[in-house]
Amino acid sequence: QVPVVDSGGGLVQAGGSLRLSCAASGSIFRLNAVGWYRQSPGKQRELVARISSSGSTNYADSIKGRFTISRDNAKNTVYLQMNSLKPEDTAVYYCNIDHWPSGSWGQGTQVTVSP
Repeated sequence: QVPVVDSGGGLVQAGGSLRLSCAASGSIFRLNAVGWYRQSPGKQRELVARISSSGSTNYADSIKGRFTISRDNAKNTVYLQMNSLKPEDTAVYYCNIDHWPSGSWGQGTQVTVSP
């Protein structure tokens, strides 16, 4: 388990944009996949987007075409660019680094989208 810092959440109106950032230790970061998850009250945590160490990506159907995940290994940072935000995107977003043996999680950053 290593410290993971996720940030960039906030309050925006529908149709607006936010960029979330996730940063961690360099060696752990660049060798492992990183995912963004989200959770709203009463709902199960779900995978939003994931990027592998080689740069391959996958997205949840609910956000595909609106969000883009990318990584900058030189800065030890993964980004989630969120465009065309909808009220149903409102949740706490968590960054996860899928490293051996058990991975590490960020503290979460709140995203709120008003109608």
